Amino acid sequence: MRFILINFFLLLFFIFSNPKTGYSYFYFNSKKIEDSTIITVPFNLKFNTVSEEYIIEKRAKIDSFYNKFINSPFYSGSFIVVKNGKVIYEDYKGFANVKTGKKIDASTPIHLASVSKVLTCTAILRLVQQDNLMLDQKVTDWLPKFPYKNTTIRTLLNHRSGLQHYANFPGLMKKRWDRKKILTNQDVYNLLVQNKFKLLTPNDTRFDYCNTNYVILALIIEKATGLNYRKAMQELLFKPLGMNNTYVFDYDTDRETASKSYKGNTIFHWDQFDNLYGDKNIYSTPRDLVKFDLATYSPDFIKPELLQESYFGYSAGNVKNPLKDYGLGMRMRFLPPSGEKMLYHNGWWHGNNTSFVPVKKDTVIVICLGNKYSNRPYATLSMVSNLFYKKKTAIETPLPCTETEGAE
Repeated sequence: MRFILINFFLLLFFIFSNPKTGYSYFYFNSKKIEDSTIITVPFNLKFNTVSEEYIIEKRAKIDSFYNKFINSPFYSGSFIVVKNGKVIYEDYKGFANVKTGKKIDASTPIHLASVSKVLTCTAILRLVQQDNLMLDQKVTDWLPKFPYKNTTIRTLLNHRSGLQHYANFPGLMKKRWDRKKILTNQDVYNLLVQNKFKLLTPNDTRFDYCNTNYVILALIIEKATGLNYRKAMQELLFKPLGMNNTYVFDYDTDRETASKSYKGNTIFHWDQFDNLYGDKNIYSTPRDLVKFDLATYSPDFIKPELLQESYFGYSAGNVKNPLKDYGLGMRMRFLPPSGEKMLYHNGWWHGNNTSFVPVKKDTVIVICLGNKYSNRPYATLSMVSNLFYKKKTAIETPLPCTETEGAE
């Protein structure tokens, strides 16, 4: 009886001592207390314990920034900051479905938009690690009818293939384009084969951000694994990492249940590009993405030398004092005056605006997922540069480019 009373009072202490933000939940499992602010993956990781002083200092600054530049009536989504697997700050607000009143919480998957490319790229790297394919292998080795003989897996990953954007296909085909057809990845491939659209630039000569690249990469994943992309991503990433709230959207079965995206209170309707995957269409949660980021610190998940291929800039090598570059499935900014490299990837598709910012030097990850059209999630970049890098930059909120590019 005495043991039960002690446990009861401990539970009350933990509940009522939690801060309003940066949630810290505890629950009893048999005779031990498990801290659910610790996120883990089934790989060996060696991290230092995060001190309470660090948590208090960072949480106060993050809370101030978050409430000033992200949190507002115009924002709906999920936000998390984690160091060494320890949740420093976490918040969820808004609705996954306004009509049904379903609120966004820690287990609500949101459309990642182009942050999906980070996961598609990692799936490719895992296949390279397993000797299933090679980065500099020709696309024609896997897709023999592919009309661009010089294109490699690497130039798809780093957007240096020069391929036409699939969103431009209607303009290129004009009256021959079927605006009612819901496209599949195979359709995009077939259209490239049939029309042999002129490359925007020769292979590996210039960076041009293009969703078509990752649609083709998804087909290569399918060829290399013998599985459809949805199943392959489960086997390569989601299951091994315990990403239980992550899935690849299926246009035929998931439209009713998937989190909606909004502009104001108006829902974005599906269009003919909403069944394409690889470049987008992964739904996930911040906590699942933290698991993914944590796994990148384990050589058992992915070898460090292979991961560095993602973090190497391929397009700004001849530019003096470059500001931006792109690796393999990862964007980067060079922060003046030191030139420190900040890794990130943003996304934009319909009303979904997302930001994934790993701070590798500090073993920190910052993730903001939004499902209500707003550029506020992109303020995450300014928060990271101001709180985790030497250069204290002016606060900026980068605007997205065009929606069809599905990027920042």
